[in-house]
Amino acid sequence: MPGGERKIDWSSLWKKEDWWALWLGMLIFLLALPSGFVADVLGWAAKTAVWIDPAEILKPVSKNYAWLPGIAGLFLLYLVTLAITTIAARAMGHSARAFAVGYTAIFWLAYACWVAGHYAVVAATPDKWGNYGISWGLSLTGEAGYIFALVLGLIIGNLAKKLPRPLEVAARPEWYIKTAIVLLGAVVGAKTITAVGVAAEIVVRSLVAIFAAYIIFWPVAYIISRKVGLDRQWSMVLASGVGVCGVSASIATAAAIRAPAIIPVTISSIIVIFAVVELVILPFVAAANLAHAPFAAGAWMGLSVKTDGAAAASGAIVDALIKAKAPQYEGWILATAVTNKIFIDIWIGLMAFILAVYWVYRVEARPGERVPPTELWFRFPKFVIGYIATWIIIYSFIWFLPYEAAVSSSKLITAEANVFRQLFFLLTFFSIGLVTNFRKFAEIGAHRAVLAYAISLLVIIAIALAISLAVFGDLKLPG
Repeated sequence: MPGGERKIDWSSLWKKEDWWALWLGMLIFLLALPSGFVADVLGWAAKTAVWIDPAEILKPVSKNYAWLPGIAGLFLLYLVTLAITTIAARAMGHSARAFAVGYTAIFWLAYACWVAGHYAVVAATPDKWGNYGISWGLSLTGEAGYIFALVLGLIIGNLAKKLPRPLEVAARPEWYIKTAIVLLGAVVGAKTITAVGVAAEIVVRSLVAIFAAYIIFWPVAYIISRKVGLDRQWSMVLASGVGVCGVSASIATAAAIRAPAIIPVTISSIIVIFAVVELVILPFVAAANLAHAPFAAGAWMGLSVKTDGAAAASGAIVDALIKAKAPQYEGWILATAVTNKIFIDIWIGLMAFILAVYWVYRVEARPGERVPPTELWFRFPKFVIGYIATWIIIYSFIWFLPYEAAVSSSKLITAEANVFRQLFFLLTFFSIGLVTNFRKFAEIGAHRAVLAYAISLLVIIAIALAISLAVFGDLKLPG
C-alpha cells in the first residue's frame, strides 16, 4: 500500500452497494416514520396473511387504506421498489434495463413463494388450525416462504448453465439483506422500548461473544489451512472468510495483503456454497435443540453462518420456528443473530487494517511505505450506520412521548417498514439460490481450499455453539 493518505473517493456515496443499502433503507424508514404521528405514507403496501381463501391473501398494511384492493397494494409495492432499486443499480454502473427486467422476474417469482409459504396447511401453527378449518399442518409459519424462495432459486440457478444477464445483474443478495438490516434496526428499536433491559443484554453479551470468537476463530482457521497445505496468502484469506465475515472479509483481507485475484474469487465461491448448506441445515438444528435457549439459538446463527444474507436468513428461520413454540420471542432471536453479525461486520475494517500493517511491515517491508488509519473508515460497513440510526430514532420516542404513545407509534411505523424488510429478506433468499451453483465445486479445482474451509467451518460451528450457550444460554425475557 503506497505511502501517503488515501484520498476520499466521494463517488463511493452513489457507486457502492454498501452505501445504497444505507440510502434505500433510510429512505423507506423516513417515509414510514410519519405514519406514527400525522400522515400515512406507506400504508398502501400489501402484506400477506396466512390463508385458505385466496381472497384473503393480500391486504394493505394500514387500516387507513382498507379501501384499496390487496393486489393493487402489491403492484404498488413492486413499482416503488422497482423504481428505487433501478435508480440505485444505474448509479452503481449496471444496465438499468437489464436490472429492471431481472428485478421484475425475481420479485414476482419470489413473491409467489411467499404466498405459497403462507398457505394455512404450511404456515398455521396448531393453535390456529381451527380458524382455517384444518386438522393438521406443517406449522412452519409464513416464513416458510423464504425456504420456498431459496429452493426455487437453487433450482433455477443450478439448472441453468449460465444465468440470463438480467437475473445475473439483479440477483444481489448482499445488497438486499443490508437494506433489510437497516430497516430491522427500527424493529429492534420498537422492541427495546418494551424491554430495554433485554436489548442492552443482547448488545453487551454480543460484544463478549464476538471478542471470544475472534480470539479463537481466525487463528484456528489459519492453523488448519496451513496444516492442509495452503500457503500464507491463501490461509489468511480463507481464515478471514470463515473466521470473520464471509465474502466481505475475504475480499478485504485479499486487498490488504495484495493476494492474487484468484484467491478471493475462489474463497468467495466456497463461502457462498457452504453458506447455503448452513442455511438449509443449521436453523432447523437450532430450533429443534435450542428452543429452551432462544437467544443462544440466534447468536449461534450470527456467529456460525458466513455472509450477511445467509446469517440473517438463518436467524429469521430460527425465529419463525421457535416462535411457534414460544411466541413471546418473536423478533428477539432474529435481532440477536443480526446484532452478532453486525458486530462481526464492524470488525472487518480493523481486521483488514491489522493484516495490512502486518503484511507491509513484516512480510513485504518496503522503505517509506505505511498504512493510513483512514483504511479503517474505507473498510467499515456503512449499512451498520443505518441500522443503528433507525434503532436510536425509534427508541428515542420513549424520551419525549408517554410510554403508551411511544409503543403505539413505534408499532405503526415498524408495521409498514416491516413489509419492505420482509420483501428484501425474500429477495435475499431467492437471490442466494440464484447465485449458488454447486457445479462451481468441480470448476474451482481448489480441493485443498475446500477441505480447509470445510474442516474450519465444522470446528467453528462447534465452538460458536459453545460460546452462544455460555454467553446467551441463561438470557430470558422478563415474566
